[in-house]
Amino acid sequence: MTYCVAMRLADGLVFASDSRTNAGFDQISTFRKMHVFEQPGERALVILSAGNLATSQSVISLLEKRAGSEDPNVFSTASMFETAEVVGRTIREVIHRDNPEGKVNHVDFSCSLILGGQIRGKEARLFNIYPEGNFIEATEETPYFQIGESKYGKPILDRVVNYQSSLDRAYQCALVSFDSTMKSNLSVGMPLDVVIYRNNELKPCFVDRVDEHNDYFHQLRQQWHRGIQELIGGLQPPVIR
Repeated sequence: MTYCVAMRLADGLVFASDSRTNAGFDQISTFRKMHVFEQPGERALVILSAGNLATSQSVISLLEKRAGSEDPNVFSTASMFETAEVVGRTIREVIHRDNPEGKVNHVDFSCSLILGGQIRGKEARLFNIYPEGNFIEATEETPYFQIGESKYGKPILDRVVNYQSSLDRAYQCALVSFDSTMKSNLSVGMPLDVVIYRNNELKPCFVDRVDEHNDYFHQLRQQWHRGIQELIGGLQPPVIR
C-alpha cells in the first residue's frame, strides 16, 4: 500500500508521497513514488503513483523513454490536459500489454496516478488519472487528490485545506495527514518525498525527502499529538445519567 496527496492552490501546487511498498508481512521495501519531469523554462511536471509497482514503474519508464521523441509525449503536449491524455493512454497500454483481455484475474495490474504541473503560458493544473486511463481535474471547490491509503489522512485536509490556503500551510497539513496515516496503517511509511511548485516559476521551489530524523516533522508530530490531547481534554463533557 502507499499514500500520495497533491493540492492545487491559488499560489501553486503541493505534492507528497510515501515510499513504502510491501508484498507481504516480511517483504517491505522502499521505492520512490514521486517522479519529476522538467524542461527548464518550458514546463514542470510531477507524477505520483500508487497501485501495482510493476505497472507504475513501466508507465514511468515509457514516459521517460518517449520524452523528446517524435511520438506524442509529456514534453510535446500543448496543454496539461493533453499531457494527462498521454499519461492515461500509457497506463492503458501497459496494463493491456501485461494482462491482455484481462486473462490473469488473480493479480491486480492496476495503478493510479496524480499528474500536476504547468506549461509555459498556461495555468497550473492537477489531474487524478485512473487505471482505465480516464481522469478528473482538481477545482477550486475540490483542490486536492489522494491515492492509495487515503482515509486516515483525509480529515485534516477536509477541515483545513482550501483553494486559498498558503503553500506553507498546505505543506504543514500534508505532513500531518501523513503522520495520521502512518499512525494507523503500517503499510505507509517513511521517507516521504515532497515537492512544492509556485505558479509560473516552471521549476519546483522546494524539494525535500523527509525521514524519521527530520527535525521539523518530529516537532510537528509532537505538537499535533499534544494539541489533540489538550483539545479533547478541554471539550465540554457529556451528561451521563
